Amino acid sequence: MAKACARHILVKTREEAEKLKARIDKGEDFGKLAKQYSICPSKRRSGDLGEFGPGQMVKAFDDVVFKKPVLEVHGPVKTRFGFHLIQTIYRN
Repeated sequence: MAKACARHILVKTREEAEKLKARIDKGEDFGKLAKQYSICPSKRRSGDLGEFGPGQMVKAFDDVVFKKPVLEVHGPVKTRFGFHLIQTIYRN
């Protein structure tokens, strides 16, 4: 079965996610921004969610992790939790 490892930044608004993505695109550190701004408990690990398989995350999140290019920052992606910036670290 496929597995992936990803990290994310979860915020409440699309606007906040877009501002953070612009900062990442300019070279700011994803992990530091996750620690500072994410509302997910994973922020303690720089947004790292560890390894998981398809179906373990909500569909919109899964679609990015298992279908979009690895190591790029994708988003904002809306889920019932808020807006995510997602970076897939690896996928096999």
